[in-house]
Amino acid sequence: MKAASGGMGAAVAPDDLERGGGLPAETRGSLRRLWRLKWGVAAAALMLAIVGTTVLAPWLAPHDPIAVNIRLRLAPPAWMDGGASKHLLGTDQVGRDLLSRVIYGGRVSLLVGVAAVLLSATIGVPLGLTAGYFGPRVDWIIMTLINVMLTFPFVLLALAVIAVLGPSLPNMIAVLGAAGWPIYARVVRAETLSIRERDFVVASRALGMGHLRIIFRQILPNLVSAVVVIATLQVAQVIILESFLSFLGLGIQPPTPAWGNMLGEGRVYMLTSWWIAAFPGLAIFVTTLVINLMGNALRDWLDPHMKL
Repeated sequence: MKAASGGMGAAVAPDDLERGGGLPAETRGSLRRLWRLKWGVAAAALMLAIVGTTVLAPWLAPHDPIAVNIRLRLAPPAWMDGGASKHLLGTDQVGRDLLSRVIYGGRVSLLVGVAAVLLSATIGVPLGLTAGYFGPRVDWIIMTLINVMLTFPFVLLALAVIAVLGPSLPNMIAVLGAAGWPIYARVVRAETLSIRERDFVVASRALGMGHLRIIFRQILPNLVSAVVVIATLQVAQVIILESFLSFLGLGIQPPTPAWGNMLGEGRVYMLTSWWIAAFPGLAIFVTTLVINLMGNALRDWLDPHMKL
């Protein structure tokens, strides 16, 4: 009785917490893995903040991102001589508030990144499953298509599509999605070639299970972790490519704010008004770094061979 009554009110010692005392073994294991992936967890928290800021842009942005005020053109950031707290990051060449444009520009970049990755995965995963599961003839046709896509210069593809259809957000998503699907197809094909020879797939064929059911019920669930990791890393690459196209004038057109076209507009003023290009460039750098850290942590978390 004494032991029972003492246990009800006893506090857990710090040493016990370090050893995981009082917690189930699975919980202790998960906490240890999270601690070893602390940079990925911190990156995920920062990514949530970035996404939240862009989603709440109408309420967080201090000014209209496309409102022009020539009298305030090229105003420096608030901490520099001549700066004003009203425009924390300064203004651009036509007097638009730079902080508001950076916040709204993130909406375009993140939307393009996520939408293009979803389109790439939608094209690449079924083709990879088809190439890996069915016979050599189908595999040869799909792999030939993949090799053609990989050897075709991305810039020429973008120029061709945008020259015919015109620069717009849907066209940019289509170009980036069409350029990104081969990586999914090649990884999924390689994994499918291995999985289709395993005992549970062979047993499913012996029981008379149809091809589609084997592919989507037996093989695809084993590929989810690989696809998720690739998609996470691809978002960062797509954001950089979107900025590259906007920088060249092939992406989102002014006055709509996007990090890439803001960077392109600011290159003329790099020596005199560095902040116009510096802050959109910093936003691209931080966002892509955070996504890459998340992707690396997610890869380690989902890899059963990693002893975290």
